[in-house]
Amino acid sequence: MKRWWIRAGMLLALLVIIYLGVKPDMLVGKPGIKAESAVLMDMNSEQILINFNGSEQIAPAGISKLMTELLVMEAVINGELRWDDPVTISLYASSVGGSHLGLKQGEQFTVQELFQIVAVYSANDAAIALAEHISGTEQTFAKKMNQKATEIGLSDKTVFTNATGISEKLLGPNRPKEIQGQTVMTAVDACKLARYLLSNYPEILRVSSQMQVSMHQKGMYMSNTNWMLSSIGGPYAYDGNDGLKTGYDVDSGYHFVGTAERNGKRLISVVLGSDSREGRFIETRKLFNYGFTGSK
Repeated sequence: MKRWWIRAGMLLALLVIIYLGVKPDMLVGKPGIKAESAVLMDMNSEQILINFNGSEQIAPAGISKLMTELLVMEAVINGELRWDDPVTISLYASSVGGSHLGLKQGEQFTVQELFQIVAVYSANDAAIALAEHISGTEQTFAKKMNQKATEIGLSDKTVFTNATGISEKLLGPNRPKEIQGQTVMTAVDACKLARYLLSNYPEILRVSSQMQVSMHQKGMYMSNTNWMLSSIGGPYAYDGNDGLKTGYDVDSGYHFVGTAERNGKRLISVVLGSDSREGRFIETRKLFNYGFTGSK
């Protein structure tokens, strides 16, 4: 008899869920996350709502470009750089592997064009070009990245070795010999970095929320790699999502740092080491659902 009542109760709960249109993964209770690590933060209070292996070092690939974006925006605000400054593509930048646009040595683009490509499409050649333009060399720029990491309170488990986050084998045949080692980050540090960027340069969301950006000079249009943007629609779109950064490494997997706002509450999520391109967004949805509906 007891088992019958339990089954009846479960059936009733399921009917209520279907009737109200509530998805099971939106119910109260911390979700199980299929990734190497994950963190969820309430941006306003800085409270960590979920911390799953958040202190584990992982090769973050494009996620580390959040620091590159931060330093570019900081240089513009400080008057060291202008958005319309021309940037010349070097031989090294033109030959980098991974996600890139095939920019040619000697071509020139504005800081703004390259910045948007980094933020929306995560292009490695654009990131290296910006780093070299700001600091002269990428290795000098990487030093600035690490200095800024210390300044904003990231742990010593996060170490930047280049402007892109990609491994040495993808840096191409013209990689300066001084650039060695693998960039590593933790999910907690990635979350702190995203919060600092959003708090100090909220205009980043105007860039990261674009569905598409163009490089008119080359007649190219690049779609945003963030499939959770509420403006995109589709199976992975999430109401309130307006950023922030994707990444992929052949060894560590698929990554995503996301942010969403509903009713004045902004969340920052980090998923590192998902096993598929789609998986990082599926796991992020679990985090957001918990943050907006389950964490009271």
